[in-house]
Amino acid sequence: MTFTLVIGALAVIFDTTIMSVAIDNLAGQLHAPLATIQWVSTAYLLALATVMPAVGWLQAALGGKRLWIMALGVFLTGSLLCAAAWNAPSLIAFRVVQGFGGGIMMVLMTTLIMQAAKGRDIGRVMSLITVPTALGPVIGPVIGGIILHLGDWRWIFLFNVPFCAVGGYLAARDLPQGQPGPRPRLDVVGMLLLLPGVAAVIYGLTRLGGSDGPAGLTVGPPLTAGLALLAGYAGWALRRGPDALIDVRLFRHRALASSSALVFLSGAALYGTMLLLPLYWQQVRGQDALGAALLLIPQGVGTLVSRSLAGRYMDRFGPRPVAVAAFTLTFAATVPFGFVTASTSDIALMGVLFMRGIGLGAAMITIMGAAYVGLKPEEIPQGSGISRVAQQVGGSAGTAVLTMIVQRTSAGAHTPAALASGFGDAFWWAAAFTAAAVPLSLLLPGRAGPESQDQKAMTAEESAEEPTEV
Repeated sequence: MTFTLVIGALAVIFDTTIMSVAIDNLAGQLHAPLATIQWVSTAYLLALATVMPAVGWLQAALGGKRLWIMALGVFLTGSLLCAAAWNAPSLIAFRVVQGFGGGIMMVLMTTLIMQAAKGRDIGRVMSLITVPTALGPVIGPVIGGIILHLGDWRWIFLFNVPFCAVGGYLAARDLPQGQPGPRPRLDVVGMLLLLPGVAAVIYGLTRLGGSDGPAGLTVGPPLTAGLALLAGYAGWALRRGPDALIDVRLFRHRALASSSALVFLSGAALYGTMLLLPLYWQQVRGQDALGAALLLIPQGVGTLVSRSLAGRYMDRFGPRPVAVAAFTLTFAATVPFGFVTASTSDIALMGVLFMRGIGLGAAMITIMGAAYVGLKPEEIPQGSGISRVAQQVGGSAGTAVLTMIVQRTSAGAHTPAALASGFGDAFWWAAAFTAAAVPLSLLLPGRAGPESQDQKAMTAEESAEEPTEV
């Protein structure tokens, strides 16, 4: 089952990582400024986050197998529409369609595998779930660079077609025929509060780089309205309890609450720098898309190397020490980019990227696995949604904020040295995201066992309720 789900998920991950090296080319070929073209990534991440809270309801209504195949179909449709886009606005709109399908797939993959594991060996299970995430940074940018070097940007989206086709065939053949469960009522009020609230906040952040600054009409009102909607959702969800779109009462689990905050920060650090790094090599160093992609390989290799080690150490020592070490390493390997110039050694930067990949890969596996510690089986879909939403919203915010910083600090820059200074400022912010995660990691569980304390208590209660043979 894991292999079948991973094949389909590779289309979503590759689409994200391939796009990281294509932003500069798209800006030129679609005649759009960076402030507009970055929405090709931001809108996709926002669409992922928008649909994720509803995955638990959709799974209960349709069953896991049917929902997975439908989500693959939506993602395939979005990919074909993106390949047919005629300008930047149409491409951004079609990326939203892609994001809806991809958001369902990423949450559902985690939910199905974690439910099958029944809370055992979370670290090992997370190392399997994160195979697409680990492979994406290694292969995706290189594929994107080759596509842009040899052909048209539209092939970036057509590249998804074989993964969707093979993934759909394997799912129809191999996935268990899960039956729809009791269908809860869809939290329509929660959707109308939460989803526009998230979108408004991210939109306001993207407009901070405008000429009006934080007080502008395109910044203040969206941010204020978004925060008000999110506050309204929190009050609504507390009253509605488990029937809410996202049950905020699950944050009583310290592991889930701290993990969600850390996933938000790591998402900002991951997706934000995924946009910055190729742009630095393309705009400051004059590399083409393929050259920038090849320079990014060490970070992806580091992520791949850390995958199995992080899962093993998490199961042995618990999430807390592994996360502290991983975020400390990620911070230390991000700081050097704050000092980048137009002539910094590529070899040195590639070595630092390898270490950064190890730290960030280990951190993501650990904190996403920690989110499930103490959750009951029926709470896993909600936990999956919360964790994935935090990652995607963090990625959207990180992309928006770091792009804004590059724009503001590089405005009017006409030399590579001046451009490099703007990128250095943005990298300092990325380092700050990871630095803030180090003390937060101390809130994670200290030791992991085959079952969490809550699960052990559940098992004991179930045993006590079973009739004893005489």
